[in-house]
Amino acid sequence: MSTDVTAPGTVPDKPTLDGLEAKWVAAWAQDDVYGFDRAAALAAPRSQTYAIDTPPPTASGSLHVGHVFSYTHTDIVARYHRMTGKHVFYPMGWDDNGLPTERRVQNYYGVRCDPSLPYDASFTPPEKPGKDQLPISRRNFVELCERLTAVDEAEFEKLWRQVGLSVDWSNVYRTISETSRATAQRAFLHNLARGEAYAQEAPTLWDVTFRTAVAQAELEDRERPGAYHRVAFAGPAGPVHIETTRPELLPACVALVAHPDDERYQPLFGQTVRTPLFGVEVPVVAHRLAEKDKGSGIAMICTFGDLTDVIWWRELQLPTRAVIGWDGRLLPDAPDGVPAEVYAELAGKTVFSAQQRIVELLRESGDLEGDPRPITHQVKFFEKGERPLEIVTTRQWYIRNGGRDADLRTALVARGKEIQWIPEHMRHRYENWVEGLNGDWLVSRQRFFGVPFPVWYPLDEAGEPVYEQPLLAPRSPCRSTRPPTCPPGTPRTSAASRAASWPTPT
Repeated sequence: MSTDVTAPGTVPDKPTLDGLEAKWVAAWAQDDVYGFDRAAALAAPRSQTYAIDTPPPTASGSLHVGHVFSYTHTDIVARYHRMTGKHVFYPMGWDDNGLPTERRVQNYYGVRCDPSLPYDASFTPPEKPGKDQLPISRRNFVELCERLTAVDEAEFEKLWRQVGLSVDWSNVYRTISETSRATAQRAFLHNLARGEAYAQEAPTLWDVTFRTAVAQAELEDRERPGAYHRVAFAGPAGPVHIETTRPELLPACVALVAHPDDERYQPLFGQTVRTPLFGVEVPVVAHRLAEKDKGSGIAMICTFGDLTDVIWWRELQLPTRAVIGWDGRLLPDAPDGVPAEVYAELAGKTVFSAQQRIVELLRESGDLEGDPRPITHQVKFFEKGERPLEIVTTRQWYIRNGGRDADLRTALVARGKEIQWIPEHMRHRYENWVEGLNGDWLVSRQRFFGVPFPVWYPLDEAGEPVYEQPLLAPRSPCRSTRPPTCPPGTPRTSAASRAASWPTPT
């Protein structure tokens, strides 16, 4: 028996909820029940307005019960404050730019972005993704990103409405909209003018799968199997043994380091040793971060194996011998000073394959003592990645956040004390996070669907960007899709220079 659920005074034989959601979703939308009356809010005391900074969900294909659970918390708070008579500003947004969207577009359409390709106005994506992703131009790829996010966002809104969230759907924003892009770019230019933003060539946490830089806030430590390899360096008075989980980085070694109070290595400080296989002379140096009571008590510094290597390299002013490329493979050419004929055994190999080969070579040379000792240890990953991070030297944009400035960290903690935290333990979490910063905020990503930095560079006679002469977009309006006019006599910018200056902000 079917019963009209809208008929007054009717009690169905078999009550059903069918149609109720659609009925009330339409009624709330028609009456604008949850709309924010801006004029009334401005006319009322500030205390009568309750604004919610809604965290935008990533428009990546599907919502799950965790989304519903967490946003229900916010909705309960919004409804409570409406019931107390307040004007509630409760918008919804979509986080639709960057890596999650690109990955979904790649998998959904079976394509990948190749910015070297020209735009194809007649391009149509494959009906079904193939085994190998089809390379397309950046503009074609961005168009597919925009197409799919529009579909996903419509589905997200439909579900949120069906759940009954009391969102003001006239206040929907997108992180990749024209307004959002202009706002982000103006804010960046403001940071740049105040000396808070800067670009530099530096060791960078790098995801080799997505080939993009990663910020400290995006890291995860995961347990991974590994092994300690006991390797002998040739010292002035005999072999010097180190233990390492990354023997494949031997060609990147620039020094050995031990704790200054470790009596075993006092005679070696200021001396040099030679690397196994490669015979490169490297100094033995002292640093208090070295662990004198763990393992052999002496370690090799490679550029770069982990974040500690970066600290040692920077503070001890050591040279750089980079061996790992953006793709996670060992570079085709040996670093300066490293014998090319030995390095050729490793060139082009993945980190895993290079480790296997160098262990074989160390066994053959007699420089590997015993068998590798299996361990389980914490390894850093990009939160969305599946392979361990590497550290490669790249040019990136940074925002000063106190990671290298104790006074700024103190000021940030003091500002946090001015805020009422509910619950209170979140203030302690904030303070621990600030105090744990060990580098400035890396804000650039090597992505295609994002907010371009409004900066270009002229080219020198060799066609290389002149980073010391940046060309900035005007502060307002800022929709930087074209470079500003160069001063008279400045070499013209080109696609190459724009590509060099267009990593995208987070």
